[in-house]
Amino acid sequence: MSMTNRQSIYYWKCDRPSAFFALEEREDILETAQIETLLHPVLAKYFGSENVRLRSGNGQGNHLTYVAEYNGIQRFIRIENGPEGDDFMEIEAHVLTEIKSLGVPAPVVYAVDATRHHVPFAYQVLEYLPYPDLNKIHKAGELNFLAVAQKIGENIAQWQAVELEGFGPFDPIVLRKTGKLKGLHPTYRDYFFLNWKKHLDFLVARKFLKASESNEIQRLVLQYEQFLSVPQGCLVHKDLALWNILGEPNEIKAFIDWDDTVSGDISDDLSLLACFHTGTVVAEAIKGYESIKPLPPDFLPRFWLHLLRNMVVKAVIRVGANYFDRKSDFFLIGSDSDGAALKTFTLQRIKMACVGLQNKIQIKDL
Repeated sequence: MSMTNRQSIYYWKCDRPSAFFALEEREDILETAQIETLLHPVLAKYFGSENVRLRSGNGQGNHLTYVAEYNGIQRFIRIENGPEGDDFMEIEAHVLTEIKSLGVPAPVVYAVDATRHHVPFAYQVLEYLPYPDLNKIHKAGELNFLAVAQKIGENIAQWQAVELEGFGPFDPIVLRKTGKLKGLHPTYRDYFFLNWKKHLDFLVARKFLKASESNEIQRLVLQYEQFLSVPQGCLVHKDLALWNILGEPNEIKAFIDWDDTVSGDISDDLSLLACFHTGTVVAEAIKGYESIKPLPPDFLPRFWLHLLRNMVVKAVIRVGANYFDRKSDFFLIGSDSDGAALKTFTLQRIKMACVGLQNKIQIKDL
């Protein structure tokens, strides 16, 4: 499958042809044992030895992960084995290298191959960073969240310095030919509204939203669509959450999992924090952001528009992959919570985004 098929993708986890494949029930093309057998010659070539030990990387996302070790050297291995043959791992590797050059903490990329010429899956060989994700630290009650939130905001401002053309997911063909990142859409509005009605119709069909609620959400967004006239895209992580940040209670060691990255709006990543956390946390991230660069005068309506768009996407994923049936051991659910509480929170946050867009609450009220 050519990566240009992401032309029709707003967000991979809910718009991919086999949406929820990696989230609900893994139906990999290859069995894990087959993948490991095929991976060993690749690693033997990389390490220069066949005596490479392989263990699970304990990944929680939509990739298979391993830690490979030889002669005291460890590397983190990510595998993309979805039925679509997606090759966005090349884009992600380029982004990781570029943000690291800007001073953003990120793992070193040692190798990437999404061609599937040698093995029938895409893979990355990355620096192994022996740190937990911040979500584990947070769930254990040990994260200095406000201090870390400021650092998250600072880094968002830093990675927005990456120069981009176009909007939405990036075109790997252009990257291979020119070494530059170019979004697949000519305008930001085109990207923002991609699959918008499809997402809302899905939530109505699954009885998560009423038809009247969907209609009101659509009317409200159209009322504020002038704020989607973005002249220049910026780098957006697009899956910014604590489980995609490695570190310690007071320090960030790496921002990981850039496989949903896009050229988008400056408010998008800050709004993603608001998909999970309180206004106090988001305010600290904004403070960190503004210590690096100023926010535009129309930041607030853009923030609420993106919180609403991101929450609709998250609702589609959570409904489609049955997240609301999960227990507290699931990474997305708090240690003293459950799936029912996640459903309530998801609905509330969609409604709060609508209220915020109408200028009836401030970010601190989240």
